[in-house]
Amino acid sequence: MIKVGIAGAAGKMGRALVRAVVEHPELSLSAAWDRKDHPSIGQDAGVLAGLVAAYVVVGDSAAAAIAKSEIVIDFTAPDATVAIVRHAVETGCALIVGTTGMTSEQLTMLQKAGEKIAVVYATNFSTGVNVLWALAEQAAGILGEAYDAEIIESHHNLKKDAPSGTAVTLLEAIARGKGLDPQKSAIHGRVGMPGVRRKEEIGVHAVRAGDIVGEHIALFAGPGERIELKHQAHSRDVFARGAVRAATWVKKQDPGFYHMSDVLGIKTK
Repeated sequence: MIKVGIAGAAGKMGRALVRAVVEHPELSLSAAWDRKDHPSIGQDAGVLAGLVAAYVVVGDSAAAAIAKSEIVIDFTAPDATVAIVRHAVETGCALIVGTTGMTSEQLTMLQKAGEKIAVVYATNFSTGVNVLWALAEQAAGILGEAYDAEIIESHHNLKKDAPSGTAVTLLEAIARGKGLDPQKSAIHGRVGMPGVRRKEEIGVHAVRAGDIVGEHIALFAGPGERIELKHQAHSRDVFARGAVRAATWVKKQDPGFYHMSDVLGIKTK
């Protein structure tokens, strides 16, 4: 059994990850923790996740939890992830990181950690979303500049970052397919008189409403027709299942910085 620790175990995503680990035949929940002021500190992680007792108490020390684990799954916040990465490098613990909203400096630090430990990073661990990225890149290349590309992403009203990490990766996939620079091509919403749409534009639009778990659309519109590639997440369990799939995969890997496409064997440019 592979010993897996869960960061942010008391949150909605953390509880989904606990369930996925406890129910997986190859994984064992070794530790669970959250921020020091969380009211769920001291509770059984399994019971908190809606299961029977897992006999693992939600603690408040990342260092103590990581020391007990072979792999840590982290879907928390950028600053927390930075601290987790440091502890993981010190102990040799592998990492599965799904934190979004990270700065370029924080991502660089995560990439450098791959020189010493195995790291799988993805802005979305859903198998379906990873297929969406691959299909969108392929479609963008086939359709070419005659087809305009737009991205529409929707999430719940408590999500803090925009656009979503998934939408940013989708932007990068479409830009690769079209041979464009994603930073120069991205247009985040439109207001006023932006003028006629440039061919190299890729529109990115964020919706925040209700309890939407996650929806992403890649729209390609050309003369007389349009194509939409759409993914809807019905629950956070799809992200958790992808993360535990990555955990079983990364245990067999050498130190390195990997993506979910490596786990799934998806080829990209």
